[in-house]
Amino acid sequence: MVRMLRPFTRAVTYTRWLHLCVAIVWPSLWLFIDEAWWTVGTATVLLGLAGLVPAMRVVEGFQARLLLTGLRGGGESAEIVVTPSATWSDRGRMVVWLQARLFLGVLVTHLCVQLLFLTLDLMSTSRSGERAGGAWLVVEGPHWWHGPLAPLPLVVAAAVVVGSGHLITRIALRLLGPSPAERMAALEERTEHLLERTRIARELHDSIGHALTVAVVQAGAARAAGDPAFTDRALVAIEETGRAALEDLERVLGVLRESQKPVSGRPTLADADRLLESARASGAKVEAEVTGPVDTVPGPVSREGYRILQEALTNVLRHAGAVPAQVRVEVTGGTLVLAIRNPLTAPVSGPGRGSGLRGIRERAALLGGRARTGPDRGDWQVHVELPLS
Repeated sequence: MVRMLRPFTRAVTYTRWLHLCVAIVWPSLWLFIDEAWWTVGTATVLLGLAGLVPAMRVVEGFQARLLLTGLRGGGESAEIVVTPSATWSDRGRMVVWLQARLFLGVLVTHLCVQLLFLTLDLMSTSRSGERAGGAWLVVEGPHWWHGPLAPLPLVVAAAVVVGSGHLITRIALRLLGPSPAERMAALEERTEHLLERTRIARELHDSIGHALTVAVVQAGAARAAGDPAFTDRALVAIEETGRAALEDLERVLGVLRESQKPVSGRPTLADADRLLESARASGAKVEAEVTGPVDTVPGPVSREGYRILQEALTNVLRHAGAVPAQVRVEVTGGTLVLAIRNPLTAPVSGPGRGSGLRGIRERAALLGGRARTGPDRGDWQVHVELPLS
């Protein structure tokens, strides 16, 4: 019983009924002004013309959001569009919506009025009174048992109000909701946002994670060495790495503040010397071999290649420490090859599944390339091939 009465405690139940009543205001006024011109065909033509106006979608959308879903409509409110009609399909749906709203509004309003008249007639005839004028359903009487039946039409009217409110809301979500093209555009926009957030997360992981790893390794090496000259070089390297990390962080924050502007100034493979020197300053013995025209590598591939190299060197310092590492950067045959090898300092139970290695594989996949990571003849290898076109 409580569940059946719950809809009547919600304000949206009554605003939906009001929404249907508003739909018949202009036909009622027109009927009183000039009854001769009032016909169903005339109303249909006028609604058809009104539905073709692009701004009508905005007006009806705001009404539906406010009265059908309420101020706390949540997901339903977001599904109703409040933008002008952009295509003939949108205009056609608006025409159907206006006519459906008018038809349902006339039907519900007349039913509620007639059910109210029926209740008054039952109450009147139960006391041997006269019937109220204007009722369609004739109550023959008088009979005393009409009194107990008097609340029944009110119950039916309440059910009509609740049921019609749900029905008009379902119709609104179907006819005032986004078109397939708008849904596709919204999906693409959400996808772009997710990809951008993922890219920013990778940027933070690669740049800040690399800087912190280098700083920790250098600080530990300087403390263990006990050599003032080595300590000075380590502090200088930590300072340079920290400044580079701050620059990367500022670029990422710029993306967050100005998401509509393209990212510029990101490091490329032309800046790989900075990575190699940073790793060498941390104690790693890095031997680098660069062959081919690295400067001609397309921007997106060069930037992602820099991040892959950065992540690979970070993993060397983080997991292997100050060990010899071989780095090969080769541009040949329309392909960029990045190969990093270092000795294993501890046995590996299985293929790497860390976030850094996963980021390397994701970057390679996004560019249509491939990446292999894992143990190889006593060494740990990262081998990435990226197409240049």
